[in-house]
Amino acid sequence: MDLVSESTNSTLSKIESPTSGSSITNNSISSGSSTPTSSRYENQKRRDWNTFCQYLRNHRPPLSLALCSGAHVLEFLNYLDQFGKTKVHNHPCPFFGIPNPPAPCPCPLRQAWGSLDALIGRLRAAYEENGGRPETNPFGSRSVRIYLRDVRDFQAKARGVSYEKKRKRPKPKITAPTTAS
Repeated sequence: MDLVSESTNSTLSKIESPTSGSSITNNSISSGSSTPTSSRYENQKRRDWNTFCQYLRNHRPPLSLALCSGAHVLEFLNYLDQFGKTKVHNHPCPFFGIPNPPAPCPCPLRQAWGSLDALIGRLRAAYEENGGRPETNPFGSRSVRIYLRDVRDFQAKARGVSYEKKRKRPKPKITAPTTAS
């Protein structure tokens, strides 16, 4: 999700929350200043956080992180759709509901549900790591959860694939073989 080139300088800004008096730290860290022990997950989380903060700065009018709501997160997810690589068939498409369509179609490329779900998980964690309170986390809002569920269901129907949870099957009991005499 590294959609914005990172600056070479590290910037740190504090955003005062008008409702709680608490502050949320908006860390934009350049890739050159990360420690060599950072995991892939931590690096991706940092890039996603920087991208979201850049999106808020470029928003018209610019938004502070403290004023960000679930609606702004949904705008961000819709913005990211333009960079998607997953073909999602629309209802009128003749390939709607067919897992492997036989021919190309004009349906749009969008972000896959799994990618969005993982992105929201990383941003939710990054928000709290940067001083946000869990109860005010816009990435965990009801509207975002409903949006993700709707995207999952629509993409499953469009591809003819279900996203049902896998149930753990009990391990088969191994019985000792009986010897015939």
